[in-house]
Amino acid sequence: MSFFDILHLAFRNLRQAKLRAILTMMGVIVGVAVIVTMVSFGLGLQSNMLARFKALDLFNEIQVFGRNLSNLAGLDRAPRQEGDGRNARNRADKTPTRILDDAGIKEIAAINGVAYVEPTVNFGVYVRSNGKLLSQFVGGANIPNASTRFQHFAAGKMIASSNVAEAVVSERFVKDFGYATPADAIGKTLELLAPPSDKKSDKKNEDEDESANFFGIPLDEPDLDESSPDIESRTFRIAGVLSTEIREGAAQGGLRGMMPGAGIYIPLQMAHDWTINHRGPMSQVALALARRGGNLAEGQTEGYDTAVVRVSDPVKLTEVRQKLTDLGFGSFSIVDELDQIRTVFLIIDSVLGLLGGISLLVASFGIANTMIMSILERTREIGIMKAIGAEDREIKLIFFVEAAVLGVVGGVIGVFLAWGIDAVANRLAYRFILKPQGASFIDFFNLPLYLSLGAIVFALVVSILAALYPASRAARIDPVRALRHD
Repeated sequence: MSFFDILHLAFRNLRQAKLRAILTMMGVIVGVAVIVTMVSFGLGLQSNMLARFKALDLFNEIQVFGRNLSNLAGLDRAPRQEGDGRNARNRADKTPTRILDDAGIKEIAAINGVAYVEPTVNFGVYVRSNGKLLSQFVGGANIPNASTRFQHFAAGKMIASSNVAEAVVSERFVKDFGYATPADAIGKTLELLAPPSDKKSDKKNEDEDESANFFGIPLDEPDLDESSPDIESRTFRIAGVLSTEIREGAAQGGLRGMMPGAGIYIPLQMAHDWTINHRGPMSQVALALARRGGNLAEGQTEGYDTAVVRVSDPVKLTEVRQKLTDLGFGSFSIVDELDQIRTVFLIIDSVLGLLGGISLLVASFGIANTMIMSILERTREIGIMKAIGAEDREIKLIFFVEAAVLGVVGGVIGVFLAWGIDAVANRLAYRFILKPQGASFIDFFNLPLYLSLGAIVFALVVSILAALYPASRAARIDPVRALRHD
């Protein structure tokens, strides 16, 4: 018999038992649909995460670490403490051996492939604006600034220059301080409040000592008035409101770049001067210990704990990091986490695929059962074919083709069913989860062509394996006994 004759016989046999063939094929359809849907969901998670990292501009930036004030003071601390894993941006690839000061910043900026370097200054402070007093985090920003974080404004514009007392704030700041819209905050002022700086406090204490006694006889203390305030303030004009609450695309809800988040951004030098002049008690103790231990010379500042380095091309990221290591700095990049992320998603995809494979395994039992029942019904027909010269190989091939048809057709329909399930699930997720939050549409599934073709081939292989025993049994039928079979 030719292959076309065998194919014709296989289709004829399936048509004669339509209901049984359809029910058997349903098992394959469900199995393939489950496999494709689950694996495509795992691939979708991975794809969305990588797209989010890219949209948040994390592949182009490196966080650089220098010796911080605690380290200079001789504080014993392991590079990674318990709980540090919650924030990967606090983990350096090596312990830094030098201070990240202005000289170090210039050296880093001179590295081939570095687009810019931005030191990180971030501190908490009480802020007064629009008649409200709240605690906020303030960050320092280079002016002008090439970071993608400062390219999207809900209202206003970037700070004009590095020597003007202007600030840009987040949309959260606008809400917290009671401004109706971002545009309403433009042109208004905010005040940073703190105790007097060390120099002013020392001068004030000297004046108090001089006026508080006369030849050792204490005098009455004068009441505090506006000429001798116990709180120092610095006023900034709000120049712009950053569009930080991203609602569109893969980056929605995220904060662009590796620079730590803040509600207020002011010129970098002003922010740095504020942290130097208004040290907290722990910082003052650490500074004194660092000077006493000889790690910090008198008059020398401790520099910056971290800085953000942007590379001109992600391809140069590894080369730049090596040069940072050679300079004695530690660094962190989101690329460090990619291998671990890929491993996690490989496990997730394997588990999801295994669950779908179980469904297809159950379907293979149905195929085997259908083939065995077909043997019992067609014993006489098989005997006639063998009596007129059909070989065992041809008998087996008939059953293999029947199983292959069930597998391929079921696989194709299962893939289309998976596409439909993915589309419906995406619409439901958008309708009931994303849309109420004001977020844009996200495709939670990734169904590449290789997954669809792989699922169909897998269904074909499973179906043929399921037909091995029935085909062998059919080929072993004795034609004499088959012809006597009722």
